Amino acid sequence: MSLDLHFILFLLLRMAIAAAFVVSASIITERSGPVIGALVATLPVSAGPSYVFLALDHDAAFIAQGALSSLPVNAATIFMCLTYVVLAQRRSLAVSCGSAVAVWIVLASIIRQFDWPLTAGLAANLVAFGICIPLLARYRYVKMPLVTRRWYDIPMRAALVATLVAIVVSTSGWVGPRISGIIALYPVVFTSMMVILHPRIGGPPTAAVLANSAWGLLGFGMAIAVLHVAAAAFGSTIGLCVALSTCVIWNLTLWGLGLPAMRKARQAP
Repeated sequence: MSLDLHFILFLLLRMAIAAAFVVSASIITERSGPVIGALVATLPVSAGPSYVFLALDHDAAFIAQGALSSLPVNAATIFMCLTYVVLAQRRSLAVSCGSAVAVWIVLASIIRQFDWPLTAGLAANLVAFGICIPLLARYRYVKMPLVTRRWYDIPMRAALVATLVAIVVSTSGWVGPRISGIIALYPVVFTSMMVILHPRIGGPPTAAVLANSAWGLLGFGMAIAVLHVAAAAFGSTIGLCVALSTCVIWNLTLWGLGLPAMRKARQAP
């Protein structure tokens, strides 16, 4: 088998694995309501596979540097969520989603202009979440209507995440860890939820899922910081495992603490 064919087949396999993770998470999200859906959506179902595949191709220093670049991008994601949540109350999908994605791109473009030490990345997240969490709180409690899946939902979500993984993996060798870390953090799951759910159930219920994701995203930011430290100290495998454990434990804790909020969300008009 030629090297080119081997690369293409391996890339397709990686894309398929990543797509399966995201599709499974989004189906659970649709069936579980805004609170559980948000906790599932903030697990590393998109960035996780991207980083695993990067770790297969690069050393631990590359992963640690990529995570350092990803950390401030997590702050851009919460501002993307805030933009969509506010606009989706009254605006169309095109305006709400388009504006949110534009905000993420602008902020990510600014972020890439600077070298971010760990302390600066953590500070950016604390400031961003300190601003956004209180502003998102009023939009969290919306009753989730019944969602009827259409034939193109799964292929579209699979195509979105597969494309992201293909870009991250195939370009990482020449764009370097900084750009790879930024691209890997593009919020594919949130974008697919906007595009699929907004026309079907309306802006406010879709926005409720993203509004409930704020605390989960904060934990995801912690996991990125843990990945940077652990990968540099102990290698990529341990770093990825510890980062995943951080996300899972954080979200399970949120779930345990948020049971009253779940009941309130179900009772919302």
